[in-house]
Amino acid sequence: MFDAFTRVVSQADTRGDFVTGSQLDALRNMVAESNKRMDAVNRITSNSSAIVSNAARALFQEQPQLIAPGGNAYTNRRMAACLRDMEIILRYVTYAIFTGDASVLEDRCLNGLRETYVALGVPGGSVAAGVQKMKEAAIAIANDKSNITQGDCSSLMSEISSYFDRAASAVG
Repeated sequence: MFDAFTRVVSQADTRGDFVTGSQLDALRNMVAESNKRMDAVNRITSNSSAIVSNAARALFQEQPQLIAPGGNAYTNRRMAACLRDMEIILRYVTYAIFTGDASVLEDRCLNGLRETYVALGVPGGSVAAGVQKMKEAAIAIANDKSNITQGDCSSLMSEISSYFDRAASAVG
């Protein structure tokens, strides 16, 4: 798990090369865009409880069998575990956004998650649908143009979207 700078230097060192001009340009661009990245992380983090609870509420409205007797989120203990897992996924997505690297998300959160869910009988498709709902809410919050660093955020929003998509496909 490396941040973008460490990854570039490590790869160059492994090859026995200097860091290339294009790699330096990419890092320079990342630094120039860092305020937007931090704004997005701050907004998502500040609204994490609402993102998770609203995504869960929407998921349970679409899939009421999950909270019906015998459903995977039936009983307070199972519901709490579901919300906890959604919150953990969201937290690791914010780590990936902050570092500009999905390895922390992959290594610390998603690696083996599908197998765990299969073993526990958790419906991966439902978890993936919940992650997609968190994605929609997080992008709407992060892409709000008021009181943030000005500029084009389309590439950052695309990057954020890709982290949620990775999480959804890892559990789905």
